[in-house]
Amino acid sequence: MKRRSSLQKFHHRWRRKFFALLLFLFCIATFLLMEAEHSRINLLTFISPPLRNPKIAFLFIARNRIPLDMVWDVFFQGDAENRFSIYVHSRPGFLLNTATTRSTFFLNRQINDSIQVEWGEASMIQAERILLQHALVDPFNERFLFLSDSCIPLYNFSYTYDYIMSTSTSFVDSFADSKESRYNPRMHPVIHVDNWRKGSQWVILTRKHAGIVVEDKTIFPTFQLHCKRKSLPEFWRDRPLQKSLNEEITRRSLTHSSWDISSSRDNERRGWHPATYKFGDATPTLIQSIKGIDNIYFETEYRREWCTSKGKPSQCFLFARKFTRPAALRLLNMSALGVSGKATGAA
Repeated sequence: MKRRSSLQKFHHRWRRKFFALLLFLFCIATFLLMEAEHSRINLLTFISPPLRNPKIAFLFIARNRIPLDMVWDVFFQGDAENRFSIYVHSRPGFLLNTATTRSTFFLNRQINDSIQVEWGEASMIQAERILLQHALVDPFNERFLFLSDSCIPLYNFSYTYDYIMSTSTSFVDSFADSKESRYNPRMHPVIHVDNWRKGSQWVILTRKHAGIVVEDKTIFPTFQLHCKRKSLPEFWRDRPLQKSLNEEITRRSLTHSSWDISSSRDNERRGWHPATYKFGDATPTLIQSIKGIDNIYFETEYRREWCTSKGKPSQCFLFARKFTRPAALRLLNMSALGVSGKATGAA
């Protein structure tokens, strides 16, 4: 009996040790499998980094602060997917901090190598090129959108993003200039008179075209030499893109301006500046009238451009200028802009 009992105890101890060994081996195998899976995931992440949405770079050209920052604040709140970046060109030394903006989106978004810009001179072109240089550093910036400090968005972020990203083209306003006096013959042969065109500076460029503009070493120096308030910078913008790139450009701007040909007392500058919308002008009716525009007529070319998006008829403009701060805030308070909430096609 004692011998049998000893054998039973021995077998029990052996079974316990055997099961303990199996459990230990199972834990080791599980650990090794987990390590292998972790290494595989890290390798895949290294080979194929996580997908990120392409972004629109919003390039603001401002005198100092962004007076309509709170309107844009509401607009940018409509994005939860990191689909935009902001760059601001202000006068040299100006800082966007808590004392100069109430929007966190604009804090420290000024570029630190800005220049003094003079209206109608090549310095405006240089400011645009500096903004593009900064924005091109981010590899996820795919569109480059120029805005003034008096621009307002007409739609919410999602609708605006989809409209711009749904096409592979740049939006560059470009039409024949009927005033021959603006062409400087000294630009020939770099810029031939037959290629002299005018257009809005508020363009949207693809990454490819932004790179072409920044790398241009022929057209811009010509404007620097001859652009002395006579040859306005808006004549330059599509020049580096003209050769063999016509099919990659939609020749209209997405920013609406209302040109007032009688507001200036200076006959020579009359018609060179768009009308400014003030507090009393800011009504839902005004915004709806701008949103209702579905075609643009170019008088100098006898050409009518019907606006489309995703192959279907659409509104022509996503932004509008020039709005004073009281006017823009009034529209925001009246919910006339539709800059918040989900996209609804014609939000």
